[in-house]
Amino acid sequence: MSKSVFAIAFAAFALVSSAAVAADLLPYGAPARGGVYSWQGPYIGANLGYQWGSVSNSPVKPSGVAGGVQAGYNVQHSQFVFGGETDMQLTDADDRFAPWKFSNPWFGTLRARAGFAMNSVMFYGTVGLAYGSMQLRNTLSNVTESHTNVGWAGGLGAEMALTGNWTARAEYLYVDLGSSSFVLDGTSHGIQSNILRVGVNYRF
Repeated sequence: MSKSVFAIAFAAFALVSSAAVAADLLPYGAPARGGVYSWQGPYIGANLGYQWGSVSNSPVKPSGVAGGVQAGYNVQHSQFVFGGETDMQLTDADDRFAPWKFSNPWFGTLRARAGFAMNSVMFYGTVGLAYGSMQLRNTLSNVTESHTNVGWAGGLGAEMALTGNWTARAEYLYVDLGSSSFVLDGTSHGIQSNILRVGVNYRF
């Protein structure tokens, strides 16, 4: 099964499962307004997932585990939820072609979010700024060149309330870090990645 097919199947399973389990339920101790779950306010959390992608002007396809932390703030009007979120990720995504090894050690995003809440389940879309590092290493000379680029990120996700102030989420994110000219191989390269991740948030 290809990575893209597995990713789509995983995302669909996560979203459908979260909706089936949590829709119309109000978890014990959950923040509520008039018996309805409230998504209003700040939150912090952590996530873990898998990253795979491609590098322009190269046949390599870096992939690996990615994980990090996020923080954000929600404003809720009826069933509509709006807010902003920032995250910082560490990743071991890399790949090699001939003597060239490409990697993406870290990236971060600053994004807007807009969602639709069905009591204790929220479906949302997100888009915004992305930034991160891309490394090129010559495995023969062991010389490494790094660039920090700025690009964009966008994705979809679902979040469900657990108990108390805790929530869980499943999210797909596409990150394009733009491109830079590398001296080592005399070529311009950029990295585009797909990330599937799950996480938890604590809401204040």
